Amino acid sequence: VVMILEKENAVLGNRELMGATNPNDAEEGTIRKQFALSIEANSVHGSDSAETAIEEINYFFDESEIL
Repeated sequence: VVMILEKENAVLGNRELMGATNPNDAEEGTIRKQFALSIEANSVHGSDSAETAIEEINYFFDESEIL
Protein backbone atom coordinates (compact mmCIF):
# COMPACT_ATOMS: atom_id res chain seq x y z
CA VAL A 1 0.00 0.00 0.00
CA VAL A 2 1.44 3.34 -1.03
CA MET A 3 0.13 6.51 0.60
CA ILE A 4 0.93 10.15 1.15
CA LEU A 5 0.74 11.45 4.70
CA GLU A 6 0.29 15.17 5.21
CA LYS A 7 0.65 16.81 8.60
CA GLU A 8 3.14 18.92 10.50
CA ASN A 9 6.38 16.90 10.89
CA ALA A 10 4.87 14.00 8.92
CA VAL A 11 8.24 12.38 8.15
CA LEU A 12 9.33 12.39 11.79
CA GLY A 13 5.94 11.21 13.03
CA ASN A 14 5.80 8.37 10.52
CA ARG A 15 9.36 7.29 11.31
CA GLU A 16 8.48 7.13 15.01
CA LEU A 17 5.47 4.94 14.17
CA MET A 18 7.60 2.67 11.96
CA GLY A 19 10.46 2.27 14.45
CA ALA A 20 14.16 1.77 13.86
CA THR A 21 15.22 0.12 10.59
CA ASN A 22 16.72 -2.75 12.55
CA PRO A 23 13.75 -4.40 14.26
CA ASN A 24 16.03 -5.49 17.12
CA ASP A 25 16.57 -1.78 17.88
CA ALA A 26 12.96 -0.72 17.36
CA GLU A 27 10.82 0.31 20.32
CA GLU A 28 7.94 -1.87 21.48
CA GLY A 29 4.68 -1.01 19.75
CA THR A 30 6.29 0.12 16.49
CA ILE A 31 5.47 -1.50 13.16
CA ARG A 32 8.98 -2.84 12.66
CA LYS A 33 9.27 -4.24 16.18
CA GLN A 34 6.00 -6.07 15.76
CA PHE A 35 6.19 -7.24 12.13
CA ALA A 36 9.74 -7.00 10.71
CA LEU A 37 11.81 -10.14 10.30
CA SER A 38 15.17 -8.42 9.67
CA ILE A 39 16.71 -5.20 8.35
CA GLU A 40 16.18 -6.47 4.80
CA ALA A 41 12.61 -7.65 5.48
CA ASN A 42 11.56 -4.75 7.64
CA SER A 43 7.87 -4.73 6.63
CA VAL A 44 7.50 -0.99 5.98
CA HIS A 45 9.23 1.86 4.17
CA GLY A 46 8.99 5.56 4.80
CA SER A 47 10.81 8.59 3.48
CA ASP A 48 13.75 9.78 5.55
CA SER A 49 13.34 13.47 4.72
CA ALA A 50 10.92 15.91 3.13
CA GLU A 51 13.14 16.03 0.04
CA THR A 52 13.10 12.25 -0.35
CA ALA A 53 9.35 12.25 0.24
CA ILE A 54 8.85 14.57 -2.73
CA GLU A 55 10.94 12.28 -4.96
CA GLU A 56 9.06 9.19 -3.82
CA ILE A 57 5.65 10.84 -4.14
CA ASN A 58 6.49 11.88 -7.71
CA TYR A 59 7.66 8.33 -8.48
CA PHE A 60 4.47 6.64 -7.27
CA PHE A 61 1.77 9.24 -7.98
CA ASP A 62 0.66 11.34 -10.88
CA GLU A 63 -0.12 14.93 -9.88
CA SER A 64 -3.80 14.35 -10.70
CA GLU A 65 -3.97 11.63 -8.04
CA ILE A 66 -2.93 13.91 -5.20
CA LEU A 67 -5.74 15.74 -3.43
